[in-house]
Amino acid sequence: MDYGKIYEQWCSDPYFDDRTKEELKAIASDGAEVEDRFYRRLEFGTGGLRGVIGAGTNRMNIYTVRQATQGLANYIIAQNGQSKGVAIAYDSRRMSPEFADEAALCLNANGIKTYCFESLRPTPELSFAVRELGCIAGIVITASHNPREYNGYKVYWEDGAQITPPHDKNILAEVAQVTEFSQVKTMDKEEARAQGCMRRSAVRLTICIWSSSKNKAFIRN
Repeated sequence: MDYGKIYEQWCSDPYFDDRTKEELKAIASDGAEVEDRFYRRLEFGTGGLRGVIGAGTNRMNIYTVRQATQGLANYIIAQNGQSKGVAIAYDSRRMSPEFADEAALCLNANGIKTYCFESLRPTPELSFAVRELGCIAGIVITASHNPREYNGYKVYWEDGAQITPPHDKNILAEVAQVTEFSQVKTMDKEEARAQGCMRRSAVRLTICIWSSSKNKAFIRN
């Protein structure tokens, strides 16, 4: 399907929300902008996703985040890791909390529990949480040093490090196979919490500090 037809689908399909459709209809006369947003899918690289926030297949938005997460969920299921769960953190960039929620709800709809920080956290805390909670994976919503228009989605494995071979290539392959939004699962946030799928990260994971004076590591609530 060419990018023009995909654009039209996003403008009319009930799957996409009204805000997304309004944003896209506002650029209807700008052919170059339509092409840039839809000529390809936002690439899922070895570290995850990174792109300009906005509507379109080549942008960071709740739909591309769900699509990538469905691929990750498929791989976790193939590894029988559902019961271990996934830790999720986010930074202060625009849409970070929303993207974190969408990732969690997609995982929950696939039978994978999540541990979600409810406020901003640095990446090292996510790495610690993955190992402390015995999760199979972790997700951080961040675009690091990129301009303010960007956001991103980084995947970590059970060792607390960003994905490396063979997991990186295998996850990429699973994400590439999610070609239709009809393949993507999600669920209501309140339902996920009621079922115990979306859990709040333990407060004792707030920060891990090295105390040189006492020469020991301790957890501060």
